[in-house]
Amino acid sequence: MTQAGDFGATGDGQTDDTEALQHALDEGVGELVLPRGDYRLTKPLVLNLATIGRTAIRGEGGTARLLMQGSGPAILLKGSHSTSADPNSFRDSEWTHERMPMISQLEILGQHEEADGIRIEGVMQPTITGVLLRKLRHGIQIVGRARNVLISHCHIYHNTGVGIFLDAVNLHQAIISGSHISYCRLGGIRIERSEIRNLQITGNDIEYNNNGGHKIPGADGIPTAEIWLDASEGSIREGTICSNTIQATYSPDGANIRIIGQPQEKNAKVGMLAITGNLIGSQWNNIHMTSAQGVTVTGNSLYSGHNRNLLIEDCSQIVVADNCFGHNTDYGLEKELCTGVTFRKCRDSIFTGNILQDCLSGQHLYPETPELQREALLELFDCRNMIISNSQILDSAPYGIRLANCIDMTLNAVTVQDRRMPPLQKSAVFWSGETGQSIVSACRFSGVLETAFLSEPVSIKQACLPE
Repeated sequence: MTQAGDFGATGDGQTDDTEALQHALDEGVGELVLPRGDYRLTKPLVLNLATIGRTAIRGEGGTARLLMQGSGPAILLKGSHSTSADPNSFRDSEWTHERMPMISQLEILGQHEEADGIRIEGVMQPTITGVLLRKLRHGIQIVGRARNVLISHCHIYHNTGVGIFLDAVNLHQAIISGSHISYCRLGGIRIERSEIRNLQITGNDIEYNNNGGHKIPGADGIPTAEIWLDASEGSIREGTICSNTIQATYSPDGANIRIIGQPQEKNAKVGMLAITGNLIGSQWNNIHMTSAQGVTVTGNSLYSGHNRNLLIEDCSQIVVADNCFGHNTDYGLEKELCTGVTFRKCRDSIFTGNILQDCLSGQHLYPETPELQREALLELFDCRNMIISNSQILDSAPYGIRLANCIDMTLNAVTVQDRRMPPLQKSAVFWSGETGQSIVSACRFSGVLETAFLSEPVSIKQACLPE
């Protein structure tokens, strides 16, 4: 263990400590400890692990901070790993020199518009824990190839770019847990142009990652998300998003979780994902999926989707089960938002065991958002081979369930009910266009102004219990 002062670093916030700290790292000191102080940097501290060997940077109990006054990352972790995580693929030098560099217990504060926090390139087992990253561009950026990444117990706060940015990376086995990621203008966790396998995002508080906390003129319309998985280039598979609070303030075309794949006739390139046990709320769309395959959305509480709780487009093998879709009554009626789920051009999917309840019948009073009118709480357009079962659709208008050109569908044990007096729901179900070999059975429809089941044309086998 080497103290930063042993190589002349002052930590007084005035002296440029870059050369002193870099000298200590280049000497291969092992663990470089930063006592309480402000260490001014004007260029990145480069940890070239193949040269300097196993290395860690640790602040004393979070009392030290790096003031990054130049462009680029305050700390660059640079390795030479270029294969998989298979034990047989490693060179001995990677275990003797490069494995598990650790950054812990310090703050990195940006004081340059292009300052980043930590950048990881070609590293095996990088471990970032107990780090505060704020007023930077990107908090943590991973590029190139990386394996077995651990990011935990960090505060990633109020950055102009992305909190954790997986940017054109080939990455297997990554865990992001127990961290607070908020007020990052271009997203909390964002993946683009990457090849990703085995990604776990669990136990975090991820919120307000849009321009609302920055007020940059003209930037409100830039789409963002708390979690953004973009596989329009590359692929993202084998991941979980579990036990997080994922909340926001409204931003145009924003989402709490956004998943983007490639056209289904080619290869969706994004899927094998579980979104489970999260609290997700207060954005234009809570979850927006495009061209995904093999995603389960189970056991979540979703609320206050200005446009939709779920918007699922051109997807297949999607399971939406045992979720509560609603609103937060503690915010008062003047801020209530409509809810709803929409499937477009989807197939081979299941919607079961869900509660979907309206608050303002498709119109809302939230002042910052455009007013809209949907057709139903649950909408399906141009879908096929879908099962809707064991769910409650409550207090919708003008319809509870709307289907258009949906073929080979099954509705079973579904309650669609408007309990208001007088009811505002015209029909519990409105089905138009092609229906294929569809069946509606053992459902309960009540509280309608006109007819319980409206079908154009009438070609669906029905076995329902209207009241």
